[in-house]
Amino acid sequence: MTRPLTLLRLNLSRRRLHSSTAGILTPANIHALDEYIASPKKLVLEDTFSIERLSDLFITLPTRDGTRAPYTEPRQSAAIGSGWHLAFFHARTPESLLSPDGTDGAVEFGPPEPFTRRMWASGRMSWDAQHPLRVGDKAISMSHFGSVEKKGFDTANPMVFVTQKIDITAAGKTHPSISEERSHVYVAESVSPSNIPRPVKNIPPSADFSFTFTPSLVTLFRFSALMFNAHLIHLDKGWTQSRRGYPERLVHGPLTALMLLEVTKFNKPTAEFAYFEYRARNPVIVDEPMTINGVWVDEHTASVWCANEAGVVGMTGTIKLQGHDK
Repeated sequence: MTRPLTLLRLNLSRRRLHSSTAGILTPANIHALDEYIASPKKLVLEDTFSIERLSDLFITLPTRDGTRAPYTEPRQSAAIGSGWHLAFFHARTPESLLSPDGTDGAVEFGPPEPFTRRMWASGRMSWDAQHPLRVGDKAISMSHFGSVEKKGFDTANPMVFVTQKIDITAAGKTHPSISEERSHVYVAESVSPSNIPRPVKNIPPSADFSFTFTPSLVTLFRFSALMFNAHLIHLDKGWTQSRRGYPERLVHGPLTALMLLEVTKFNKPTAEFAYFEYRARNPVIVDEPMTINGVWVDEHTASVWCANEAGVVGMTGTIKLQGHDK
């Protein structure tokens, strides 16, 4: 299980602001951010793991769409696979309330202006084998602040890291089946983080298993539809280039994380996951072949990562199987 996180409130006075930061943040911005941190949000969503929605997910994933192995449709009452919940429990926000970039913004957990540019940073998940969710189950997702942290507020690139904690529980039950944390980083719209690929250390020189596929525009469209995700960075090439400086649309962070789980399961069908931790390292670009790699550190632990043909690592993660602590 994930360890509890405390809410971090870091008061920042005007005299501590670097002159370059002061051009981005006004006293009103700082006040609004402090109020946001001091007033934690809570979001409760309900969804049903229907065969129809799961079938849509299966046909989107190259591990399950029938091209690498025979297609197997979801079965009523079968256990929900690790990570499948990422395609469920989306906010239903009217278009008029979406942020200009198509995200749910402050309707969910986003901080106030100017921190409107969101990037998926990292996350972790754990599954309770004694309380599995099953196909057909109705479930409740309850989210709340895990932590809010300010970084770089003495520079020209201030950032706000927001972690939300999520418990997913079958309707009528009290014990969560899935516990999750999601961390996003928010920067000001005027800030342009470097798009030069970051090197990633300690990547194994070889892999025990691998799986290569190309996330296409169809892949992004279908996964966006499953998540009810209108973020323009996955949909609009012109906007992505002009407003974000990337050469093409980006692959969803949760889709990449899900593929790390899927490929491990694809190569070891008997594996039952207990814990997964991942971190986004570099953007993953649409229409660029991606290889998911994995190394078994021991019989219960896999180190996984994805990289493009140039060797740029997009995401890294660690998966632990049920029974790893026994």
